[in-house]
Amino acid sequence: MDEREQLERALKALEDFVRGLAVQAGETEEYGERLWEGIRRSGGLLQELAYYYDNGQFLCKYEVAGYTLADILVWQVDHFKLYMDRPEEMNRYRQPRLLLASFDTMLQMEKNPESFAEKMRLETGQDIL
Repeated sequence: MDEREQLERALKALEDFVRGLAVQAGETEEYGERLWEGIRRSGGLLQELAYYYDNGQFLCKYEVAGYTLADILVWQVDHFKLYMDRPEEMNRYRQPRLLLASFDTMLQMEKNPESFAEKMRLETGQDIL
């Protein structure tokens, strides 16, 4: 197998991974396709996804506005804590959903970094006045 075939095989495995996570998260096929296309076009996110696929953790090399995927995930989990008193909402925040949402948020941050950076600075998910 030549390098091109290896690359195509690796990209297909990552595409299937994203689509499978979308199904596990209860998302639509269209969402999985859109997210995959965005990740595929982003060199930084594609590298992060490949690393996560191989290692089960974020590489945290790629940043947008000083934030990594791990920072986004922590920010999302902080918001999750606000839902803990609402049992009907609990299933919205399963691991596949949080993982996909981290990648989706980073894609959106690539287009509008300051808007998300401000939210992450101001919205801690805690009821602190």
